[in-house]
Amino acid sequence: MIEARDTGAPETGRPAGGRDFRPENDGRTGGRRKKRSSKLLFGGIAAAVAAVAAAAVGVVVLTGGGDEDKASAGLTNGPGVLPTAYTPQMADRQMARIAQRSADQRPMTQGEVFPNDAKTVTYQNYSFTLVGAQLSNDCKSVTWGRRLHEDLTKAGCSQIARGSYVSQDRKYVGQFAAINLADQEGADQIVRVMDPATNAGFVLPLMAPGAPKFGGGFSAAYAQAYGHYTIVTWVQRAGGARPASLNEMIDISLAIEKPADFVWGRLPDEGNGR
Repeated sequence: MIEARDTGAPETGRPAGGRDFRPENDGRTGGRRKKRSSKLLFGGIAAAVAAVAAAAVGVVVLTGGGDEDKASAGLTNGPGVLPTAYTPQMADRQMARIAQRSADQRPMTQGEVFPNDAKTVTYQNYSFTLVGAQLSNDCKSVTWGRRLHEDLTKAGCSQIARGSYVSQDRKYVGQFAAINLADQEGADQIVRVMDPATNAGFVLPLMAPGAPKFGGGFSAAYAQAYGHYTIVTWVQRAGGARPASLNEMIDISLAIEKPADFVWGRLPDEGNGR
């Protein structure tokens, strides 16, 4: 995995002479992120726990994907900002089976990306509830940046699914996005162009009523190509305070990335097609 790095993107309240924000070695090989593909990281959440969490943070999960549903639920786009730290990763070999959308033509659905077991997600001591979700067929309407828009068009972007998460103690917020592109080459390019060093643009955060605001201050994003999909997890402390270590952000992101499990369900059986 590529190590997270502080990109120097603008933030509020950054102390002078701050620490180098490479992850510390806390058991991960070389201090790098864990492989995030295994569904074993996440167990099922009891329905009663999910119900309590939903009541606590006011969950707004849409059943449709249109702008009318978005407006009626009170969901809005957040500000066009860049993450402070960014970790890109290109697709690995096992994703070659869905390197082309022509081999995976079924469009994403909101229920597929955010099923019941992605509405409450956990990793270690962190637990989050999905407070808003949206599936858009207009990729430009949920992203910002001229160059990013150009590359999304060239890469054949057809859909972007976004979800907004809030921790049960309301100390952390997270964003998840899945971008449906024509092929793996395009997915890799979107991972590259979203690097804040390019200042090309980024996904707009999805804001849910009553949830802490997202985007200001320190945030960390992790983008990876999964075949013809680009998956983004983007996290921060509520209010944007700088964490003591990027390992805190890494652990949070491992919870928020749970919806990416849908990609593994789309892999055809080797040698047998779908």
